[in-house]
Amino acid sequence: MSPENIRFKGDGLDLAGTAYGDPAAPPVLFFHGGGQSRNAWMGSARTVSEAGYYGITFDLRGHGDSDWAADGDYLLDAFGRDVENLISAFDQPVTLVGASRGGQAALVGGSRHPDRVRLIMLADVAPMMRDDGVDGIRAFFAEGEAGFAALDEAADSLSRHLNQLRMDDASRLGRAMRKDDAGRWHWRWDPATGKREFLHPPSEGEALLAAAARVKSPIILVRAELSHLLTNESVERFQQLAPQLEVITAKGVGHMFTADRNDAFAAQLLECLARIPARVTI
Repeated sequence: MSPENIRFKGDGLDLAGTAYGDPAAPPVLFFHGGGQSRNAWMGSARTVSEAGYYGITFDLRGHGDSDWAADGDYLLDAFGRDVENLISAFDQPVTLVGASRGGQAALVGGSRHPDRVRLIMLADVAPMMRDDGVDGIRAFFAEGEAGFAALDEAADSLSRHLNQLRMDDASRLGRAMRKDDAGRWHWRWDPATGKREFLHPPSEGEALLAAAARVKSPIILVRAELSHLLTNESVERFQQLAPQLEVITAKGVGHMFTADRNDAFAAQLLECLARIPARVTI
């Protein structure tokens, strides 16, 4: 089936998604990291749909084609409430897959509805993430606020601040950016999402610890071996709070690895789904 662009209700705003596969199949919802878009999970969603699932990639609030928050709320709990609304939109248990900010939202929102969540799979997300590891993300948002004269400059910014390999063809960023009247390129997100008050405030750590203690669904962490955000201590604390947590290490990659590893990540996801029983329709 051809991909279908759809809109779902979040918490007080609309969220844009792209759906792959049969709407009657078990749903797998994908959430990208801060500053990305739903295109980051396109390959994985297509792969799971070919395996018999209904894969849907979402733009987080304030990102891509989703609405911007009229009240300016981009705290983690707001993203989590959006996930809760999406979970309730399906009449069968969902699988939640998220990277970075999207993974945090999946954990917070999914932990509140264990009866509706088959599996939560996280890419390099855990409580007690290093604050200094967020410095590059803060710098990335700050540098992008004024826009870029060329897409090559945006590609340089991505590589410099987010520890990503510099892409060979910067023109690929065109779909993730918009051009203003002066000809400068801007990322397609609400600049307010990059305010310092929303990037790892104390309330975020508290929300993640509470979610980890509350979650009852099967949960799998794919930890980036070269992560600048996760520590052994944070992963161990996660396992203490959620004894059902399974940890898989992705060798030789950093925090924002999923966009470059869609196929490998999708294969791991399908293997996990194959051994975690599906629940009956709600």
